[in-house]
Amino acid sequence: MKLIVLTDNTVLQSKNFLGEHGLSFYLEVDSKKILFDTGYSDVFMRNALKMGIDLLDLDYIILSHGHYDHTWGLSHYLPFYASAIKQGRKVKKPILLTHPDTFCEKFEKNSGEIGCMLSLEKLQKFFEVKLSKETYQISDNLIFAGEIPRYNDFEGKTPIGQVSKNDVWHDDFVVEDSALFLNSDEGVSIITGCSHSGICNISEYALKVCNSSRINSIVGGFHLINSTDEKLQKTIDYLSQVDELYPCHCVDFKSKKALLKYLNVNEIGVGLTLHIK
Repeated sequence: MKLIVLTDNTVLQSKNFLGEHGLSFYLEVDSKKILFDTGYSDVFMRNALKMGIDLLDLDYIILSHGHYDHTWGLSHYLPFYASAIKQGRKVKKPILLTHPDTFCEKFEKNSGEIGCMLSLEKLQKFFEVKLSKETYQISDNLIFAGEIPRYNDFEGKTPIGQVSKNDVWHDDFVVEDSALFLNSDEGVSIITGCSHSGICNISEYALKVCNSSRINSIVGGFHLINSTDEKLQKTIDYLSQVDELYPCHCVDFKSKKALLKYLNVNEIGVGLTLHIK
């Protein structure tokens, strides 16, 4: 699998790209071209243009969860896509794949609206939309995780704002937070957006889904922000089994410092290209 970072908080040194508080990856795997998350704005599109990536030639658009820094870029992509159709340009109709709760209204007291700007009904007019709480086989080797079980007691337990379901507001534990699992004979590689469900929970589920005993790599947001020392240590202990780590987006300096001290942490930012087996 080839993975290119289109959006992240950090831009790699000497790379003439844009960064923002968001995440977006471009993937090529098993002849499939995939956009994983869309960041906060049109930054992913502007960077993709500089990289020579054709975002009109996508088989899938996959959303890891419903937060603004992973979905608001769709509000810029949709008019670009619709305009290309009107112009008679060659356009592939991608499948939009995500958990059903991704499009629920979300609100945070100090931030206001933090959910996806576009409705499910609007997106269904342009894309084939597949909503799944269960695992979904994207290709021979790539799996969409669906809803992640929360196995342990030190992560995925803190709500972020509130979510509206059936016109009733609840604390939002971001149950829709999902990931991608790349399965091979050598082990599993995980692509994650923000890991609100817990990076260790995600890893444990990946091993179960893929019937594997080894995690080769994890790329994406680990949601380690203002973490307690206990949570950091338990996360480090669990991730000691992973060969390669690429934590980005929602990992603060304290957490990166702790991870780097004990684990094989690699640099990541906009412009990075990875070839994952």
